[in-house]
Amino acid sequence: MAETVRIFDTTLRDGEQAPGFSMTPEAKLRMARALAALKVDVIEAGFAASSPQDARSIADIARHIEGPTICSLSRANRGDILASANALAAAPRKRIHVFIGTSPIHRDAKLHMSRAQVLDAIRTSVAYAREFADDIEFSAEDAIRTERDFLVEALSVAAREGAATLNVPDTVGYTTPDEIYELFSHLGRHVDRPAGVIFSAHCHDDLGMAVANSLAAVRGGARQVECAVNGIGERAGNCALEELVMALRTRSDAFGVSTAIDTTNIMNASRTLAQVTNTPPPRNKPVVGANAFAHESGIHQHGLLQNRETYEIMKPEDIGLSIDGIVLGKHSGRHALAARAKALGYLLEGEKLDRAFEAFKAVAEEVGLVDAARLVAILAEQSTHRPQALWKLSKVDIRAPVSANAWPVARVELEHGERGRVTDVASAPGALDAAFSAVSQLLAIPARVDSLDMQYIAADPNEPSEDGQGASVLVEIAIDVDGELFSGRARARDILPCCVSAYLDAASNADTVRRLRAEAPGTVRAA
Repeated sequence: MAETVRIFDTTLRDGEQAPGFSMTPEAKLRMARALAALKVDVIEAGFAASSPQDARSIADIARHIEGPTICSLSRANRGDILASANALAAAPRKRIHVFIGTSPIHRDAKLHMSRAQVLDAIRTSVAYAREFADDIEFSAEDAIRTERDFLVEALSVAAREGAATLNVPDTVGYTTPDEIYELFSHLGRHVDRPAGVIFSAHCHDDLGMAVANSLAAVRGGARQVECAVNGIGERAGNCALEELVMALRTRSDAFGVSTAIDTTNIMNASRTLAQVTNTPPPRNKPVVGANAFAHESGIHQHGLLQNRETYEIMKPEDIGLSIDGIVLGKHSGRHALAARAKALGYLLEGEKLDRAFEAFKAVAEEVGLVDAARLVAILAEQSTHRPQALWKLSKVDIRAPVSANAWPVARVELEHGERGRVTDVASAPGALDAAFSAVSQLLAIPARVDSLDMQYIAADPNEPSEDGQGASVLVEIAIDVDGELFSGRARARDILPCCVSAYLDAASNADTVRRLRAEAPGTVRAA
């Protein structure tokens, strides 16, 4: 049976303290629930001594979260350790994480301590922490730049005083996979520790090697890895939990270890973090990025239609994602078009496929991605030989309330080639919510926004525009309609109408699939 590597999640501590990722106590509790569902072994809930709010947040998580061990970070002093102990009091399973800098630059420039003084601080702080918890972790901050003999001595002292986990952090993201593998191998041979005491790796991504270094540490003997969802953390971030876990799972032949992670909850944890921090991962982010399982190339799509393993080493279902991965765009081929058309209830063969493909390519060259509503319009036009109407946004007006307690009112005007111009109004706590509600009323599509990604694209400085800005906005949105996700996108000059147009695009896709299902029940799936 494969050995287990513990997953120590520091999203709520190292991740949350990074600029741009601050969370409210409510958001941290919500994220902690997602981490518990993911079945991480340890949740580092915060740094109790850093602020009263952080201490309260740790205490809240300790009271409400079951399953993982709840951990609080502490410097190697009595005040920090006592603050952690108090915050963790209600946790069924608790860990106090004690750290001190051990490298020459930390000893001299930050701590102004000698080697002997650092060792004494380790000895007394770990012993004091053991008075409050059985589970103690010790971290030698900046371990990678610490003299090897002194690092061995420092970790041995911590183990003798009762630390069950010895963390070896690459605090500044400086090491390489070969170096860290050799270091952990060396520590395994020379650190004096009781049976059951394990080594842990904590790697930062300053040089883009956090995941590679963490995997190398596992090969060198580490049996805990400290990481964060979406790789968030100080500076360039931490080892990304989802990348590490899926690498160990996908390449179990190479690493020979396993984790307790429920990988089907990876996507949920990633989305929860994106929602509470208002920061989605980049499109090309491994495992959880929007493009991680998306294929537009015709060659790739043809292979996927024959056997998904031709171009996918993981299944989207493994991380809790239900998609077929094929994206129709200008690089797509006939096989992908025919497969997507069939999913929407259209059979394309021979000359019919040739004509539809030619029309599809023309539209794809113009708009980029071709979604369900636009594809159905193309296919219907091929059958009826007349242009098919799509919804378009004509106007959106927002009336701001005079009273602080009143809600904005949105008046939305849409235009359709067959239904003409239609208008509706709606009120909601926010202007965008009101506009979205008005669109939903017009199309009779009740929906909830699942995600919204907006990019402000600056103009070319060498081509000045009349208004002095000349920028445009690109919005990509996903809406939830009865538990099913539909996407939409739009590009416009102004933010608010662009968001409404993207919502309209997604609602149109949902409306198209709904109508097709009504015409042929049980035969049409979302595209």
